[in-house]
Order: sequence, then C-alpha cells, then structure tokens
Amino acid sequence: MRISKLFGKTLREVPADADTVSHQLLVRAGMVNQLAAGIYSYLPPGWRVLRKIENIIREEMDKAGGQEVNLPVLQPLEMWQLTGRDKAFGKSLFTLYDRRERPLVLGPTHEEVITQLVGRYAQSYRDLPLLLYQIQVKFRDEPRPRGGLIRVREFHMKDLYSFDIDEAGLDESYRKMLQAYQNIYDRCGLTSMLVEADSGAIGGKDSNEFMVIAESGEDEIIYCPGCKYAANMEKAVSVKEKIDNGEPLPVEEVATPGMGTIEEVAGFLKVPQSHTLKAVFYIADGKMVFVVIRGDLDVNEVKLNNQLHCSELRMATEPEVIEAGIVAGAASPVGMKGFKVISDDSVKSGTNFVAGGNKPDTHIKNVNYPRDFKADIVADIANAHAGDKCPKCGGTFASTHGIEVGHIFKLGTFLSEKLGASFIDEKGESRPAVMGCYGIGIGRLLAAAIEQNHDDKGIIWPVPIAPYHVYLCPLYREGSKVADVAEKLYAELETAGLEVLYDDRQESPGVKFNDADLLGIPFRVTVSPRTLEKDSVEFKLRSEKETELVPLGEIVGRLRELIES
Repeated sequence: MRISKLFGKTLREVPADADTVSHQLLVRAGMVNQLAAGIYSYLPPGWRVLRKIENIIREEMDKAGGQEVNLPVLQPLEMWQLTGRDKAFGKSLFTLYDRRERPLVLGPTHEEVITQLVGRYAQSYRDLPLLLYQIQVKFRDEPRPRGGLIRVREFHMKDLYSFDIDEAGLDESYRKMLQAYQNIYDRCGLTSMLVEADSGAIGGKDSNEFMVIAESGEDEIIYCPGCKYAANMEKAVSVKEKIDNGEPLPVEEVATPGMGTIEEVAGFLKVPQSHTLKAVFYIADGKMVFVVIRGDLDVNEVKLNNQLHCSELRMATEPEVIEAGIVAGAASPVGMKGFKVISDDSVKSGTNFVAGGNKPDTHIKNVNYPRDFKADIVADIANAHAGDKCPKCGGTFASTHGIEVGHIFKLGTFLSEKLGASFIDEKGESRPAVMGCYGIGIGRLLAAAIEQNHDDKGIIWPVPIAPYHVYLCPLYREGSKVADVAEKLYAELETAGLEVLYDDRQESPGVKFNDADLLGIPFRVTVSPRTLEKDSVEFKLRSEKETELVPLGEIVGRLRELIES
C-alpha cells in the first residue's frame, strides 16, 4: 500500500478527549475515528489489525473443534425476560420496538439465541458435545464509555458456547478453551495472566479472565508469587488478620466529640482502625441497606451486589442517610432496626470492637458479634490488597494492573433449563445440556496490545498483528536513483508475500520517520542516496534504537526470515 493512497491521516497533536495511551495513538495513527461516545469507525490500518486478530482467533477456535455460526443482532426481548437476564443487564440493554410494537433488544451477548438454537437441533446425547462460536458486533449501553476501544457501546466480540452431556464434559471443554485462549494471546505477541473472576450479569459458577498486563490497565490484579493464585479485585479473597482483644467485655458508651470518621475515632480512642467497625450505607434496588465492615477494610461492591442479588446498587447520599434517621459518622448495627444488615465476615475475626453509638458525638466500646448485633447476611464483601496473606499458601499478595481481554464461564444448566435445550441420554431420559461461555473482546484486545507495546514515539506492534510488516521509506533527492530502487524493492517485497507500507510521499526524513514510529510498523527499511552508495539499505526494528546497513540483495530474505520466525 502506498501512503499517498492510504485513506486517513496521521496527527501530530494528542486528541483532547483521549484519556488512555491506546486511544491517543489509535486516533493519531489514523486507525480509528470516533462517531459518538463509545462508537468508532475503523480506518484501513486499524481494520487490518482487527482482521488479523480475528483470523488468529478463528484458527484457534477451529483447532479446538469449534464450528463458526452467525447469529442475529436483533433479538426478541421475551427471550431475555424468560431467563430474567433483562433485569440483570438493566439499563445497559439496548431496547427498541419494531413497526408492530414488538419489543426487541440489540444483542449484548448471544446465550439465549444459541441455547434455543441448539435445543432445536441437538436432541440426542449423540449430538453432543458442541462448540459453536461467532465473531459478531455487540451492543451495550455503557453508562461511561472511556478509553477509546477499552470501554465502548458498540464492539466486536468472539463468543464460543459449549454444550456437553455432563459436568465432566464441561470440564474438558473448559480446558480446551483455556489452552486455546493462551495460544491466542501468545500468537498475538502479548503477555497475559489467567485470573479468577466474577461472572457478573452472565451468571454461572466457575469464571476466569485473561488479563493483558499493562500499567495503564483499569483492573487491579491481586496475585500470589508463591502459589500463582491470581484474581481480579472484584473476586480476590485474602486471609483477614485476627483481632484478639481478649474475652468479650461489657458494652461501654464513650463520648467522641466532633469525631465522625474511622481515622478520627481510632486516633481519639488510641486504637488501631482494625479494632473498629465501619458503617456504610447503600441503595439496593431503591432500598437502604446497612453494611458493616471492619474499619481497616473497604467494601467490595461486586461482592456485595452478589450477596444482595440486586439489579442496581449505589452508595446512599448524605441526604438519604439523614432522611432515614441515621446519625452519619456515629452509626452502628447495635440496636438499629428497620434495615437489612449485611456484614463482612471480618466482624467475626476479633472481639471488643469500637462502633457508632447511633447518636451524635458518641461511640460504643466492646462491641461483639453476635452478642450485640445480628446481620441478615455475613459473608466476604471486602477488597483484598497487596500485602494481605494468600488463603491458599499463606504467602504475601502482590498486585499489578491489566486489561481484561477474555472471559470464560461455566454456565451449567441454568439457561438450557429455561430455554429447553435438552437431550435424550443413553437411558432414554431427558436432561438439560451443560453449558459454558467463552468471550474475547477483539477491539479491546487491539487496544490492550497498544497499552502493552508503545513508547513516547508511538505504537510498537507485535509482528503477528501489525497492520503491515515493513515500512519502506525512500528519502528522495533530485537526480538520485532512490525512486527507481524503491519502486523495484517495493515490488520484490510484495512478490515475496510481505505486507509493505510504502511511503512514496515527497516529505522530509523527519516527517517520514515520525510517522513510521507512530504507526508502529515492526521493520523500517530506508533507501537513500547515502545507503545506495554502499549498495545497501538502512534496516531498523521498531522496538530497537539502533540501525544497520543491509546489502540491497539480502534485505528481502532477511525480512522474510524475521517475519516467518
């Protein structure tokens, strides 16, 4: 491809609304263009990258035994109502009506559609197992689109769905997908980590995410260097320190004038924050919920939501707390009535805590669970952090950041039971198929590759997913034979099967080199009067600073060898 004919332009300035490195570089390199919030057009170079990622995914899905299908974007809302997932997805579900006023949704995912389809065609145990996948545009009404392709409302995604006769079959399908996903990220040239994850609105039991490690990643990963346990912040579980304050003592009310935060109360009473109980208030589906957690811990809202099984969860506002008759800064579950109480299991990890007195400037010492208060639910609803102890081996947690680029679930039989995907087993009895779900966000994977591979000059594409292999850069000078040599070399490279971006513009070396670095093409080949004096070209890896002269007759073979390896 000649740059003079390439659709799109590179930009020197960083877009004002681009809040991540990948967003900035994708726009500056002329790879995507924003149409509206969370909605992007792919320009030719960006589309080439996306298609290469798709092809790698297809090859690995096919190798694992997958069969590709294509499922409708438009789906009847009644399918979602039948499974109850219309409420689970809430406002993120795009809904519309056809001309006959029948309600439809734009598919954010396709479990309902594929399950009903399999129920129609796979009716015997002999028809299973099945691995069916598609690469499709999906839609979610994301409330806060950000990060360019990281968090969008319209996105390209690969979904594979497995259907097995039993749990053992599901385990085998899950194992195949684990390996296939690792192959995909390895082939894309990316460093990834497998972590335990929350299933979210998809549902199911076992759930894992693949994270591309990147400092700019929005997800914090908690992991143990010793036993290799890893989980995202939403799922991670740590050992909570035991707080031994001796045998339970009688409750004692103490004055705490002007003390409203855990830090202030702990400092005033000269106790560690871990010896206090913190009250936090949430609104779950419109109702106030009282959450109790040890003072040195933070509430994990995903874990809390999983315990409450609600569609919408948010922190209560100060006016809502006051209107409910709660004394902010001095609230506790001791004697509190009229609210559902959810307690972190840290309340059971010690004795004689300090808690609010439910009246201004007052706290209570020697609060013990369950002697002094009860909870409707006691569970782990706390964030884990680096430095906490690993529950598997007792090692010390570390943390890093990553971008989720794949999520796999063991769905079980929930959807197959609801939608009639049953089969007749060897005994002639009807049983629901056991399902799994395996997704990869392709545009997000593209963005994550940039977040992991860039410098201050631009993108550094891994060779397998680069839009082009070679950036051919002639530096023209009047009267020189650079143009003739460059044209001949361009033809030779393309004949050899290499993908070449040929900078045939009459621009300065600085402009051309800057664009080469910005676009991130893995190999730059420069033809100039100086190099031709030695019958050579200048060769440079995008990932390296140094250049070298390579004989003109050897450069095609050298490039082909590097790309094939």
